[in-house]
Amino acid sequence: METPQAHELLARVLLVLAIVLLLKRMLLSPPFKTSSGSSPPFPRPRGLPIIGNLHQLGALPQASLSSLAAEHAAPLMLLRLGSVPTLVVSSAAAARAVFRRGSNDRALSGRPALRAAATLSYGLRNVSFAPPGGEFWRAARRACLSELLGAPRVRAFRAVREDEATALVAAVADESRGNGSAVNLSDRLVAATSRIVRRVAFGDDGGEDSSIRTKAILEETQRLLGAFFVADYMPWLGWLDTLRGLRRRLERNFHELDAFYEKVIDEHVHRRTTMSNNSKEEDLVDVLLRLHDDPAHRSTFGSRGAIKGILTDMFIAGTDTSSAAVEWTMTELVRNPDVLAKAQREVRGVVGDNRDAVLESDLPRLHYLKLVIRESLRLHPPVPLLVPRETTEPCTVHGYVLPAKTRVLVNAKAIGTDPDAWGPDAARFVPERHDGGDLNDHKPWHDDTFRLVPFGLGRRSCPGVHFATAVVELLLANLLLCFDWRAPHGGEVDLEEENGLTVHRKNPLVLVAERRRGAASGTSCLDPQGHDVVPGK
Repeated sequence: METPQAHELLARVLLVLAIVLLLKRMLLSPPFKTSSGSSPPFPRPRGLPIIGNLHQLGALPQASLSSLAAEHAAPLMLLRLGSVPTLVVSSAAAARAVFRRGSNDRALSGRPALRAAATLSYGLRNVSFAPPGGEFWRAARRACLSELLGAPRVRAFRAVREDEATALVAAVADESRGNGSAVNLSDRLVAATSRIVRRVAFGDDGGEDSSIRTKAILEETQRLLGAFFVADYMPWLGWLDTLRGLRRRLERNFHELDAFYEKVIDEHVHRRTTMSNNSKEEDLVDVLLRLHDDPAHRSTFGSRGAIKGILTDMFIAGTDTSSAAVEWTMTELVRNPDVLAKAQREVRGVVGDNRDAVLESDLPRLHYLKLVIRESLRLHPPVPLLVPRETTEPCTVHGYVLPAKTRVLVNAKAIGTDPDAWGPDAARFVPERHDGGDLNDHKPWHDDTFRLVPFGLGRRSCPGVHFATAVVELLLANLLLCFDWRAPHGGEVDLEEENGLTVHRKNPLVLVAERRRGAASGTSCLDPQGHDVVPGK
């Protein structure tokens, strides 16, 4: 009869043997081959047993990968992150080589089933994370572009964006107390974008108490989406995520998010059964419920899980990336006072002294503002490491075969600061470098040069680009119209980043906001209580 001690000894021996065999396989088996079976030509920075190159990612992976690429002169390099073969793309030329071929875009359009993303998207049931080959992704993306995020739907919510831009200005005026006190602009921007997305997606702003709870859920969701889960790189060590408390945090956040969605959906279902169909403008939940009831879309939107997965796309991405974009743009403007003054002159010249708000109808005439935003997104893409891709089938790059299940990381921040693409002054904030054509929202954000990719590439590019640019342009224009801005105490605003899927500033953006006085009338955009003052009335 075997003793417990014998069982324990056998288990330890088997564990050691398993580790030895695993190490042998990892160290001796090349992850990539050319069509002739030879070793890959791309640099492969040396890693460690078991973890590979994971230790080289650092606290800010986008910065660590940029440094590693520069150290090895490797705009394309191959890493092994745990057990995952990974191709890292760090220059515009490298992005062209990888993505220019249509067949490669298809083969590279997969998504790895990362633990947090799979959980919070209800089993990969949304546009951001769903596998590309299935009917769900095609139907969901088609519906998003035609029903949820297309230009007509974006225009339909113009009044919401204008209302919330006015509310943002009033909140800043109130916090500055009319005397140029410092304002936590980061908090104000998150609140403004959250209210916009809530009103567009759910039909209401939730009120102050609900907004505070929603903000807490949103922040935890973003932290988890950017967190390091061991299971994503070494599945056999996934139990470490439980020991670290990450699994518990993920489950708690999912249940909080799910309860929020259930409440919103139940309220909409009740309203649909008790009110006339024409009594209220459709919000995005109404649209999703209509698709849910439509036999033609039932296979895609027939479950609440699918509706909630799409809402996660809208709510999380729409709130966080837009606020980060305005936050970083204001950071660069205060650091570059000449650019700030030029942008303010344009906005104030277009609006004039007889109005106290920028309307969306003004935006097409704000050419320099668009240059400023593009330059900010070049230096500070809200998602600097684009959502990871994964090859769905073998594909060839420079005659080199990437096997299926190869992970692909596109470093949008490195591409945006690539000196070969942008010149020796690539690190400087120079909006004029984007001048030379029509910059209205129908112009694509990336072209055949692949120099500017803040909204992604190819079939995996962000479908919400029209909505995001409308929000960013309108909020920024109104902040520049109504206030003069500077750093407190004559200091300089830092550029430190906080890690996450969406990268915000590490330190909140705190600025002095002084209400602008009209050149002709001597009145300010707002009175000291934050109420609208329209000159001449």
